[in-house]
Amino acid sequence: MSHTTQYLAEVGLIAAQFPHETMEELARELCFLRERGGRLFCLGVGGGAANASHAVNDFRKLCEIEAYTPTDNVAELTARINDEGWGGTFAAWLMGCYPRKEDALLIFSVGGGAPDISPNLIAAIDKAGEIGMRIFGIVGRDGGYTARKGDCVVVVPTVEPSRVTPHTEAFQAVVLHCLVSHPLLQRRSTKW
Repeated sequence: MSHTTQYLAEVGLIAAQFPHETMEELARELCFLRERGGRLFCLGVGGGAANASHAVNDFRKLCEIEAYTPTDNVAELTARINDEGWGGTFAAWLMGCYPRKEDALLIFSVGGGAPDISPNLIAAIDKAGEIGMRIFGIVGRDGGYTARKGDCVVVVPTVEPSRVTPHTEAFQAVVLHCLVSHPLLQRRSTKW
């Protein structure tokens, strides 16, 4: 069997095992967020950062949800890393946004947060929890810290441990597009 055939078969298995009700719950949570005038702060690193940036665009443009991510401002992000260190960067950025309990955090992460890998996500999750913000996630593996602390977390099923990262990051985009096209959320249609 070719790699392509195997990879796409794994995609089918993941889709078949996907937590549909959790995705519906996340759509409802995001609808409530918009109704209460809350803002959505999206966090991720690597591919998760790219998905967070994409999410900010789509939630703002298609769903009229006020959304932000620190990785869209490279100057501020790198200044904070330089001056404050990597571990507290996202929490410090979040505090600079004057977060309120009406706001929410959305984590895009393969591991969901582990102290030795993503202390920046853990610190931001803890800060959001102290404020009383809702915590959401689209994560892989067992969901890590995000799944343990989150209010509504979609965990991408693992079908091939050696490809957790590519499958998780790909399905983060699938979940994102399912959400922004969801009848509860979408207010503006896409051009195509």
